[in-house]
Order: sequence, then C-alpha cells, then structure tokens
Amino acid sequence: MKMRNKDRVGVGFERQLTLRSMLIGALGAVVITTSSMYVALRMGALPWPTIFVAVLSMALLKLLGNTNLKEINVTHTAMSAGGMVAGGVAFTIPGIWMLTPEAPFEFMPLIAISVAGTLLGLLFTAILRKYFIEMNPHPFPTGQAAYETVVAGDAGGTKAKLLFIPMAIAAVFTYIKDWFGAVPAFWNSQVLAKYNIQFGMYISPMALGIGYIIGPLYTLVWFLGGFLTYFLIQPIGISIGVFSDVGAASAFTSSLGIGLMLGAGVGVLLVGILPGISKIFGFSRGRRVKRRINAIVPLFLAFVVLLLTILTDLNIVVSLLLIFGTWITTTMSASITGQTGINPMEVFGIMVLLALKPFGAVGVSAFLVAGVVAVASGLAGDVLNDFKAGHLHGTDPKAQLVAEGVGGLIGAVVSVLVLFFLFKAYGVMGPGTEFIAPQAAMVAAMVDGLPHTGGFIAGLVIGVLLYVLKVPAMTLGIGVYLPISISATAALGGLIHWIVKKVRPELVSDGTVVASGFLGGEGVTGVLIAIIKVLTMG
Repeated sequence: MKMRNKDRVGVGFERQLTLRSMLIGALGAVVITTSSMYVALRMGALPWPTIFVAVLSMALLKLLGNTNLKEINVTHTAMSAGGMVAGGVAFTIPGIWMLTPEAPFEFMPLIAISVAGTLLGLLFTAILRKYFIEMNPHPFPTGQAAYETVVAGDAGGTKAKLLFIPMAIAAVFTYIKDWFGAVPAFWNSQVLAKYNIQFGMYISPMALGIGYIIGPLYTLVWFLGGFLTYFLIQPIGISIGVFSDVGAASAFTSSLGIGLMLGAGVGVLLVGILPGISKIFGFSRGRRVKRRINAIVPLFLAFVVLLLTILTDLNIVVSLLLIFGTWITTTMSASITGQTGINPMEVFGIMVLLALKPFGAVGVSAFLVAGVVAVASGLAGDVLNDFKAGHLHGTDPKAQLVAEGVGGLIGAVVSVLVLFFLFKAYGVMGPGTEFIAPQAAMVAAMVDGLPHTGGFIAGLVIGVLLYVLKVPAMTLGIGVYLPISISATAALGGLIHWIVKKVRPELVSDGTVVASGFLGGEGVTGVLIAIIKVLTMG
C-alpha cells in the first residue's frame, strides 16, 4: 500500500489507538509472551520481538484495509510488551527452585511481582520518555529498525527489497543454524584459549545488524570493554598471579562490569536527571495536566507497595526501597538499551536484591525483588524502543502508552501461567534439565553475594567518573560483562558502517534498512521456531 497524504500531515488519536489495533495487539501479546517465555528458559536467549510484531501488525492491518503507519505502530507496541515481561520472569524466578527444589509454585506472589514490575516499568519510562527520546536522543537500534521495517513495507519499491531480501537471507540462515544445528552459534579460537585469551565471534546476522545501526563509536567502546577484559585483565592477571585461574578472573571482571554499568546509571541519575528533574519528569507547575500527573504518581506507587506487601512476603521497607531501586535500574535500562540494543535485566535485578538484603530481601524474597526489577527494566527497554519508532512515525505517545499497558499486563499474567504449566510438566529448571534458564542460574548464584566485591566497587567508582567525563561507561561495562564474541560481531557491524560512510556516504541509510532486515530475519525466525516448539511440545 502507498503512504497516504494523511500519514504525512498527521493522523488523529482515534485512528491510532483503535479497537482493532488493541484486539490484534492483545492476541499478539499472548503469542509473543508464550514463545518468549519458552525460548528464554530453553535457549537462554531472548531476541527482541519488535521487528516480528511490526511485520505481523503491518500485514494484518493491511489485510483489513484502511490503515496507517501510526495504527501499525500502536498495534506492534501492544504485541511486543509481553515478551520482555516474560523475559524478566524467566531470567529470575526459576532460581527459586534451583536453590530449593522442593519449594512450591506460589501463583499469587508471582502474579503480584510480574504486575508490579509491569506497572513500575510503564510509569518510569513514561516519565523518562522525553529525556531519552527527545532531549537527549539515544539510537535505540531495535526501535529504529522497527520504524524502517514499517516504512519500507508500506512504501514498497527499492526500500522494501533492501529490507526483505536481507530478511529472507537471515531467516534461512537462522533456520539452518537453530533448527538443524548445521551452523554453530559461536566460533571460538582454540589457539588463543591456550594463553587464557577467550576470543570468538557470535555467528548472528542480528548482532551484525545491531552493530551497523548503533554505528562505529558505540561499538568501538563496546568492543574495547571486551578487549580490556579478555586480552589484558584476565590473561595478564592470571600470568602474574593476581588471579588463580580463569574462574577467579571471570569473577572479578563480571563484578567490574556490573559496577561500571551501575556507576554509569548513578552518573545518569546524578548528572543527567537530578539537575533537570522538572524537565525530565515533566512536573512543571504551570499546567493542569502535569499537576494531575504529579498528584497521581504517589497514589500509583502506593498501590504497587500495597500489592507487594499484601500478596508477597516483602515487608513495607523492602517494597518502598524496591521502588527507588527500580527507578534507578529503569533509567539504566533506558540508557544501555538506547545505546547498544542490549538490556541485561537480570543484572539490574541482582544489583537491587544485593542492596536490599540487609532490609530483609533474602531467600525467596530476594528472587521476588529481582523479578520486579527485571520485569520493569525489561519492559523499560521495550517501551522506549517502541517510543523511538513512534517518535519517528509521529505517533501520539499516549496512544502507545495505553497499548503498552494492555500488552504488558496481558504478558504479566500469561508469563506466570506459562511458567506454571512448564514447571508442572517438567519439574525443576536449571543446568542439566530441559529448561536450563542460565540467567536465573546466575541470579541464584548471586543470592549469596557478589563474586568479587573489590571489582564491583572499582567499577562503580570508575563508571561514575567516566560518565561525568562523557565517556559511555555503560557501553564499556556491557563489553566487560558480556562474552567478547558478541562484542566482536557487533563491532564488525560498526566497522562496516564506518566503511560505507567513508566510501559511499549516500548509501548509509540504505545500509540501515539492510541491517534492519538482518534483525528482522533472525528475530522473526527465532520467534517462529519458538512458537512451533511450544505448539509441538510433548
């Protein structure tokens, strides 16, 4: 279909948030939440579903006719929300049964933490949207890719070919790799491993596309974090006796990376948010609507505290501090997702549960705290990806927020239902079982404390200082924390972007569409494989 003139000049709110957009979005949220929960537990990964839902929304609404880009955007906003809610639950809660296999499945506390995390994620990202999307715009590569997907699919012609041919290539490649196992997910250098240098490449069109969309600056900093970790800190530290082995070195660098990310988040809070808090949070006193928001927010937070204290074992002090911790981590999530397209939601959960242990967040309560934070942080990244696409489309943010709320709350309930049925069907989850849930295993291992407190404190201080110096410390921290194979593939995408800009600068935007196709092809195929496995699961 051709772009209509009304798409250029504006579409009214009532033609963006429609009944059919909410019905299609709600049904899509059920499917995406189900498949996301399965793939997160079974494969230990959760690709953003944004491109998939953008294509699906466009196809369904185009079939019904008389649609527009903003209605498509609102529909895929509702669809995608449940996926990250499912990720937040899957990446934390199964750790309960890893530490205590005989623990029962308590339905209502898990519903409470998933709903509370969803509500907090929606609230804080709605408040932060203007800062991260307009005042200090971040790339949000997945949101930008969703925008390119819808525009190219709507406009047709050359742009569509640039999108769908790479999408098809990536889809076929991913199908061969993930369904048949004919291509390894990672290549690792055995030669360098002999010298305690862990280097490899993540064989993923999606990672390559993300690197291209992010661009050379952020991918260089991202790779620098991996280089410092795997080529310098770990091998040199082992060779001179600072670390006894690779395990001890990894404990230090993982804590260092977590500290860098948290330090950057604190820097965002202290330097980027608090000085301009009235602008960022929109609490201006001169407008009636904003005064109402200012009055509603405390009531909203009071409801979340009531929900947590009544339906879970969290005491009121932990619940109140949890809200503050979630505010910090959603800010961090917005920043890191905006820069890299990666959202380490389970890491944010770990940070807050460690901070709240002295106040009673121990045992099962620690996992509930991590679950709220992970759900909120995961949803924050998804919300702002959709807001990025919506900003490029000119969609009304209020329409998107309603859609995100519908999809997120559906995801909050469906994710717990799916986890319940999988738990009942397969029993305990974790390493060596049908559902390995590696992120939840990490949370379980961290309930007893950080692997290396000194590394964490060092990273925290360095992260704040680097942020003040305007160095992307959070991007550096994610490079320190993640395997270098992921950083290397993203850096290759950034290098390709740099070469294209130097040699044929007029083709940079076309390259973004091609990269979006790579994201879409792998993302769509990964979700479809997950859906097939859910439907055929015995």
